[in-house]
Amino acid sequence: MSETAAKAPGAADERSAHANRWRALVFIALAQLMVVLDATIVNIALPSAQTDLGISDGNRQWVVTAYALAFGGLLLFGGRIADLWGRKRAFVIGLIGFAAASALGGAATTGAMMFGARALQGVFGAMLAPAALSLLAVMFTDAKERAKAFGIYGAIAGGGGAVGFILGGVLTEYLDWRWTFFVNIPFAIVAALGAYFVIREPEGGRNRNPLDIPGVLLSTLGLVSLVYGFTRAESDGWGDTTTVGLFVASAVLLIAFVVTESRVKAPLLPLRVILDRNRGGIYLSLGIAIIAMFGTFLFLTYYLQVIKGFSPIKTGFAFLPMIAGMMIGSTQIGTRLMTRVPARALMGPGFLVAAAGMLVMTQIEIGSSYASTILPAMVLLGLGMGTAFMPAMSLATLGVEPRDAGVASAMVNTSQQVGGAIGTALLNTIAASATTSYIKDHIATATSKPQQQLVQMEGAVHGYANAIWVAVGMLVLAAVVVVGLVTAGRQDTTPVASGDGAEDEVAVPVVAH
Repeated sequence: MSETAAKAPGAADERSAHANRWRALVFIALAQLMVVLDATIVNIALPSAQTDLGISDGNRQWVVTAYALAFGGLLLFGGRIADLWGRKRAFVIGLIGFAAASALGGAATTGAMMFGARALQGVFGAMLAPAALSLLAVMFTDAKERAKAFGIYGAIAGGGGAVGFILGGVLTEYLDWRWTFFVNIPFAIVAALGAYFVIREPEGGRNRNPLDIPGVLLSTLGLVSLVYGFTRAESDGWGDTTTVGLFVASAVLLIAFVVTESRVKAPLLPLRVILDRNRGGIYLSLGIAIIAMFGTFLFLTYYLQVIKGFSPIKTGFAFLPMIAGMMIGSTQIGTRLMTRVPARALMGPGFLVAAAGMLVMTQIEIGSSYASTILPAMVLLGLGMGTAFMPAMSLATLGVEPRDAGVASAMVNTSQQVGGAIGTALLNTIAASATTSYIKDHIATATSKPQQQLVQMEGAVHGYANAIWVAVGMLVLAAVVVVGLVTAGRQDTTPVASGDGAEDEVAVPVVAH
């Protein structure tokens, strides 16, 4: 058989896989949207669910915390499973498991049943999220295609949470809180069926080394301790004995994890993944930016509902300009420029534009109008974060060996999850402290109950503004990290040899002089 004839079937397979990429992206994006929506949609439904299930005020945090601990703690393990089993298989299993856990949550009759369902959602989400991102990494290697694919993915990852406010408000107000869980089921079924029939994962990219059990245990326990430590800091204070103990335990466990990974033959997280200057800079800057973003989402929700009197649905729609900004920043600005300019020339200015939006938001007062203050702030925040997220998502997995795509993708999600936990706890603490101080200084001059209520509202807004100032600093710091660490030029593709001797097309950074 001639060499040309021998290559023909492979060429046909490649053409088939190429033709399926964009259809596959639809189902990957749908799954990502489901996971991101779930992070906020449940928050809207929580008060109703708490009443129906008889969950105490002290235990209601576990509806959020159970998911966060399972998801954040198991992400690296989930990424490694995707590399071992295959991304498509891990993706479909994650979707089916997430749907089953959502059905359990919607049918919950007790608080314990709800907490267990949320933990299961976190377990399967930790398998699903890195599998989705790593599928994009190995399927889209052409520079222009990669830019478009990651633009869409980045827009969904950044803006999907705000859509959850709208959907959660509609479902809770017009149907029942249980539908905030049941709505995941059709999403998951459609995405799983589509993925099963459409996705064609490139061959030869699996990591078939045995699981690094010590690494799994150390990373999971270390990340769970870290996320739970920040969760407790928010509710019980930074000086609480248990909180301090969790942070100490987390530091010890994660240091032991790094030492273990540097010595074992087949590590869970090869240190080459995070020690690469560009990827390390991406993970760090994303985590810092998410600290600012997640905390601000929370403050804006309270400001609009408690101070301005918006309904849950109206609050959700108030976030739409930010979503529009993210879509434009990600799919238009980022996608068009990613193959023309270095990543830091998009990410650095993107974070600074977002910081400018936050700066406008620091001016909020009780009487501030939505149109003059919140609207421009949201547009700038959306444009900046969308422009920065898009190249970040792509560069985080660019140039990584195919066998490491899962854990590299998991690190993106881990930086976001840890950043979200830190942001919620840190900014909430700052806001609460500033609010308490303001009320203490001004309450004496309030002689009537309406005046006292006004002082309390002014104190709350003062606290939000103080915390948002910190968020401004975080975004500026993220820009500094990008400029200092991320040196990759415009993104291009070059065929490189894979470990088995075959030639795979893997995206690698090319510096444009």
